[in-house]
Amino acid sequence: MKITIKIMRALLIAVRQDLARPHAWAHERVGFLIATAAEQSGNLLVTVSDYHVVADTDYERSDAVGAQIGPDAMRKATQAAYRPARSLWHVHTHGGSGTPGFSGVDLRSASEFVPGFLHPIPKMPHGLLVLSDDSAAGLCWTRTDSRPVSVSNFVSVGTPFSRDWGVYELA
Repeated sequence: MKITIKIMRALLIAVRQDLARPHAWAHERVGFLIATAAEQSGNLLVTVSDYHVVADTDYERSDAVGAQIGPDAMRKATQAAYRPARSLWHVHTHGGSGTPGFSGVDLRSASEFVPGFLHPIPKMPHGLLVLSDDSAAGLCWTRTDSRPVSVSNFVSVGTPFSRDWGVYELA
């Protein structure tokens, strides 16, 4: 399955700006992308339509991870994607340039909570995204009993047009 994530450039800029804001005690911020999804011939197109900001009060203190959010943050994000049923993607940034990698904490925690999005919203794919300053990496779950699939393509739509969420100007 080839998975493509498409987002308006202005929304991607707003997401990066939100994730760059400092927090009183968390070392990083997280948020949720809300999207529609369409499958054709085994390929999946996820089109991001909105960004759900995690409230400052929904972060929990933790020395073990850069950012820990509580059950209220997960409930609010799930409610935002529930009606109409939409795809929910946990997003955070590692900064830097080039394709980012997932940390062990990212992979362990996402394997626990992302499949949980499939219980209230079972017919939509859900996932985990990590951004750099110019690229992204993603994992997508379509069923609770299967392993995630890597996102193969990222497209931001706007001026200038870019692929892989880097900045490439048209000739």
